[in-house]
Amino acid sequence: MAKSKRYAETLEKFDREKLYEPKEAFGLVKELATANFDETIELSARLGVDPKHADQNIRGTVVLPEGTGQEITLIVFAKGEKAKEAEEAGADFVGGEELAEKIEGGWLDFDLAIATPDMMSVVGRLGRVLGPKGLMPNPKAGTVTFELEKAVAEFKAGKLEYRVDKTGIVHLPIGKSSFTEEELLNNYHKIMDTLAKERPAAAKGKFFRSLAISPTMGPGVKVDSAATMSFIGR
Repeated sequence: MAKSKRYAETLEKFDREKLYEPKEAFGLVKELATANFDETIELSARLGVDPKHADQNIRGTVVLPEGTGQEITLIVFAKGEKAKEAEEAGADFVGGEELAEKIEGGWLDFDLAIATPDMMSVVGRLGRVLGPKGLMPNPKAGTVTFELEKAVAEFKAGKLEYRVDKTGIVHLPIGKSSFTEEELLNNYHKIMDTLAKERPAAAKGKFFRSLAISPTMGPGVKVDSAATMSFIGR
């Protein structure tokens, strides 16, 4: 597919094969974000893991110190006092059987789903709908919990779930093009430190095989993993 003139012009601003130190990379990616909206800056980290093995199927959560800059729509499966707790905490939609039926009917206008453990019998039947979209509540991701006030507050403030895809890549938003370089770097270093701690014992060779950051409408900039690991002391 043909690229736009604007996209082609951004390619002339940097060397696509060069590994940039993080600070330089974020300064550059902000220049590349030339769309007429506040673009999301995304990290793509290719890890030295084989997701087909359960012990290498990396998944977890990270709280970004500077937030994501995004407003998320969050739903909660809960009943009784827990439903009230979720509503008061700021959940956008709260329910049980009726919420499940709405989703079965094709409604998916939300970014995250949380459920109390006692509601998983209801949520379980939505696996074929929510699973492929990465929306299925999961204890490891902190989205199956009775601590709804804490969970809703953290995810609304910038807590993210990450999961390695079948090709060994983790994709995560780092912030917005309107963020300062320092804010983007703070979020980036937090993510990288978190992922480094997840390295499974079975992983062989270099863990961070490649790193790239990109704006929503722009090309990717390669980041030097050695410089990153040096900064976070790993």
